[in-house]
Amino acid sequence: MAIPLSAAKEEPLAGKAEDEDKPEPGELIEPGRALAISDFVPPDVSAGERLIRLAYRLGVPGPTLAAPFRKHPAPRLLATVENPLPGDPVAGTALRAGHFLIHGVKIPIAQLDCSPVARLTPPVERTVHGFTWLADLEACAPRQQCTQIAERVLTAWLDANQKIGRGAAWRVGHTGQRLLGWLVHAPLLLGGNDKRLCARTLTVASETARWLDRNVGKAEDRLAEVAGWCGIVAAGLLLPEGKPRRLFGEAGLVRALGELVGDDGGVLSRSPFDQIEAIALLTRLGACYRATRRDPPQAVDAMQRMLVPPLLAMIHSDNALASWQGSSAVSENKLRTLIEASGVRTRPLKDARQWGYQRVSAGRSTLVLDAAPPPLARHSRHGCASTLAFEFSHGPSRIVVNCGGAGTAGGLVPVRIEQGLRATAAHSTLVLGDSNSTAVLINGKLGSGVSEVEVDRRLAEAGKSQATRIEASHDGYVSRHGLVHRRILILRDDGTELRGEDLLVPAGKKGKRGKIGYAIRFHLGPAVEASLTDNKRGAHLAMRDGTYWQFLAPRSEVTIDESLWIDGDGRPHPVQQLVIEGMESRSGASFAWLFKKIG
Repeated sequence: MAIPLSAAKEEPLAGKAEDEDKPEPGELIEPGRALAISDFVPPDVSAGERLIRLAYRLGVPGPTLAAPFRKHPAPRLLATVENPLPGDPVAGTALRAGHFLIHGVKIPIAQLDCSPVARLTPPVERTVHGFTWLADLEACAPRQQCTQIAERVLTAWLDANQKIGRGAAWRVGHTGQRLLGWLVHAPLLLGGNDKRLCARTLTVASETARWLDRNVGKAEDRLAEVAGWCGIVAAGLLLPEGKPRRLFGEAGLVRALGELVGDDGGVLSRSPFDQIEAIALLTRLGACYRATRRDPPQAVDAMQRMLVPPLLAMIHSDNALASWQGSSAVSENKLRTLIEASGVRTRPLKDARQWGYQRVSAGRSTLVLDAAPPPLARHSRHGCASTLAFEFSHGPSRIVVNCGGAGTAGGLVPVRIEQGLRATAAHSTLVLGDSNSTAVLINGKLGSGVSEVEVDRRLAEAGKSQATRIEASHDGYVSRHGLVHRRILILRDDGTELRGEDLLVPAGKKGKRGKIGYAIRFHLGPAVEASLTDNKRGAHLAMRDGTYWQFLAPRSEVTIDESLWIDGDGRPHPVQQLVIEGMESRSGASFAWLFKKIG
């Protein structure tokens, strides 16, 4: 059953589907249906079009293939694209005031060095070289009031990057985003009175498309490659005599999407940020197809429909995003704008087994568990050692969170703490021996650690009511410490009680002797005020909506420590964390705990 998102006030962004077709108590909950990657094949074309595509791939110029006996036309746009995805009006207003606003940091336009030798932080680099700021500028005021700012920034960028292929600006991901942005926002960039700038921009756009034709295979990762192919296809649609390029680009795009996305629609980096970017790229490319009155290949359209349900599974009770694999709490408005622009009407994927997340919606509560190994190094941009961490929310309040925000480092979040935000200790899970469950390396990569996660999800009896029980374990500490971490979570159907137990289970033929340090961390959401109980076996939690929860750990002493949480705009907030820590025998241990609503 689909929910139309146009009924925004009546339905939450992530509608609840858990009540539909529930199994009997104790019966294993089967994973949701998913469309396999093998269903995606290159677009069906005629024999002649296949020949054109082959010739273009071998280097025959597009104009020669499209019109071999005609004079090649000057660069121009064949259609005007209606931007489907509005940007951030606040960031656009900042641009009109003379500075970029990137994850909370103001950067004066006049002082920005965007030359090939400039060293910019990753968020600034993506914004400036990818021209993602165009959507923000267009969203803040009528177009005629913004054209002068757009021309000013464009001119400065063109003057600083006259040599094609040199510097960070010509990474495939940035180049694909930039070319797609130029074509989608052409009325804003080219709508002024400077005809020379207009001609110069169209010439550079054509040269950029040719550069992508030759270099898209050298992309830094799969998502960057998809961005490059989207730029190529858009150029094939909107620049003259582009049919050979379009055919070439469509085949490459379908192939790249198949290598980017798993069977259930989740990107292989396991990052909601990357999921959002993939949806946004296909949404803007879809607008290019509509502008030229063409339909996108069926495989591309099907892939977009696959990408949305896993993203909805990452949405909390407050309708904002959860914090996983470098992502932060993107707001409800931004998510709703994206989903509505995509045109996909669907339910959250509650059991994204391939993507690796388990979602339980009960009453006004939402639980999300990371139940998979971290992404492989070749897929990750901000890979985190977060296996078996969870987030828990009730209504508008986030009770348990992860620090999140590694993908925003370089704005208000200092780059120097990016690696720390990716560590196991920055997530709400167990840390053993003061080490990460998976090694956290530089440049967003991960090393050895968790290689296998076992998951069992079923309905269970909880007194007079029912509950969803998830049991999962990982082997990230086996090679170093000889222990498996197993976590059991039981959420009552009314959402008022979350029971948990963390177990350390000996593994291997020969157990290790002695004791080892452990810490179980529960990072608390913003505006949650915590105070310890008299016996220090628990804590009272006051929410900003006036409700009260209690945390209990009957056999463990609880402490309160400082922590950090990154919001959807990349701003860090001081929060608290509950910690259960000590030394325990390597022969195994068990730690039970409970979150319960008391008012």
